[in-house]
Amino acid sequence: MTTFKTTELRSPDGTSHALVPALRLKVVDGADAGKTYASRHERIVLGTHESADLVLSDPAVSRFHCEIALVGDRARIRDLGSRNGTLVDGVTIVEAYLHPGATIAIGGSRLAFGVEPKPVQLPVSTGDRFGGLVGRSLAMRTVFARLERAAASDSTVLLEGETGTGKEAAAEAIHAASARRGKPFVVVDCGAIPLELMESELFGHERGAFTGAHATREGAFAAAHGGTLFLDELGELAPALQPKLLRALERREIKPVGRTAYTSVDVRVIAATHRDLRAEVNSRRFRADLFYRLAVIDVHLPALRERLDDLPLLVDQLLDAGGLRARPETSLVHTPEFLDQLAAHSWPGNVRELRNYIERCVALRAIEPIATETQSATGGAMRQAKENWERAYLEDLLARHGNNVSAAARGAGIDRKQLYKMLWRNGLR
Repeated sequence: MTTFKTTELRSPDGTSHALVPALRLKVVDGADAGKTYASRHERIVLGTHESADLVLSDPAVSRFHCEIALVGDRARIRDLGSRNGTLVDGVTIVEAYLHPGATIAIGGSRLAFGVEPKPVQLPVSTGDRFGGLVGRSLAMRTVFARLERAAASDSTVLLEGETGTGKEAAAEAIHAASARRGKPFVVVDCGAIPLELMESELFGHERGAFTGAHATREGAFAAAHGGTLFLDELGELAPALQPKLLRALERREIKPVGRTAYTSVDVRVIAATHRDLRAEVNSRRFRADLFYRLAVIDVHLPALRERLDDLPLLVDQLLDAGGLRARPETSLVHTPEFLDQLAAHSWPGNVRELRNYIERCVALRAIEPIATETQSATGGAMRQAKENWERAYLEDLLARHGNNVSAAARGAGIDRKQLYKMLWRNGLR
């Protein structure tokens, strides 16, 4: 198996850089034959959208077709829900690892994959923490350096990563290190608010604007004036609200529900999602122009399984954060055997899962078994099957009632608001 190792270069002046293999792509066949691209960071997005790293003109290629990323010491290619799929060495893949000389086929184009002789240098933080985030691994300190640069600007930031990787902690740290510290930090969980209330939650409303609006209420944008607005799980935002959010980002002005005039706001926006918004753009559940506006600075937080070297530091931090340090039972989690057990697990729930496990072991005064890979995979498969079934059921329900949500709710015997939430969750509204 070919490995792509990232190393650290320490300079005499005390600064550090990560030496990251520069991945090379050459279009050998298709509309862009002869075009080449060498990566400038850890990942490459291929597609026809202007914000892709390697922009292709092939009409059979999706806007964001696939992504190649360095994960640990391997190069992983992942299809982003493209129209025509991705093939590696003639085999259709959802996700696969690449080797130098591999052939990638997307749309009507064929590309050769390789590595440049000279690596890319990326800044690395010399510290082992940024706000509430901790890590000594090269992967995490590279993230810290990017977060530090994001904090020094006032640009919109998009935080990407699996559930439990610390996106909210990263947003809080950016705010605390920015010129807006001391001003409001307002959080809106876009996955927890019903569609009919979301516009009011973001932009506010006037008294009498709708049934139940008994008083004027300011929204999150107004509440965060002068500070930072953190939009968590932005991938769940309903398509109907996306144009209004785009206008707020571009013009820095909002219009509360029931008001005719716009109001200017001074807000720095940080968004986060566990979904891949490029795949959501391909499926038309997320606007391409909104994604482009959000990802001015994009930061990908690595999964815990990609930075297992950080486990000892994370365990110490979680003990302190949970107020467990003084308890004698904590001696259980400081043995080499315990750390070896932690390192053998893939942690699908990431740092959040680790925190819960540490707290359980301390509370029960015993080293509890960790869910096996098979159990984790089975749980994930069951959740995916349930999601697939629910979406198919909702599509059929709407079709049988002429796409009328009220009629569909009556036919299914469920509350209309609950049906709207289900449709929204499945990208059907």
